[in-house]
Amino acid sequence: QVQLVESGGGLVQAGGSLRLSCAASGRTFSTYAMGWFRQALGKEREFVAVISSSGGRTNYADSVKGRFTISRDNTKNTVYLQMNSLRPEDTAVYYCAADLTLAGASTEQNKYAYWGQGTQVTVSS
Repeated sequence: QVQLVESGGGLVQAGGSLRLSCAASGRTFSTYAMGWFRQALGKEREFVAVISSSGGRTNYADSVKGRFTISRDNTKNTVYLQMNSLRPEDTAVYYCAADLTLAGASTEQNKYAYWGQGTQVTVSS
């Protein structure tokens, strides 16, 4: 079992920055990959970024590449999403999730067994 709690969301102007955090508990954090997903109002949830268990591999959605950075601190059982140059289209509820599969670091939502409750990010124009 893995419990995940996101924080750091809020309201920011376009061009601004936010850092989301996701604190994990339960299973040993360094043994599984972590991903961030988001869901805008009226749209399907989509992949944002993923980081492998060791932090050595990352992958990003094209829409956020170059603006967002995913990282993790396995000593603090926490994964982060640094979001820079935010745009109104980044407005969404952001979720962290745990990928416990052997391959790890998937971009597919169905590979993630555990999810946080989500944190709202609103970018005003």
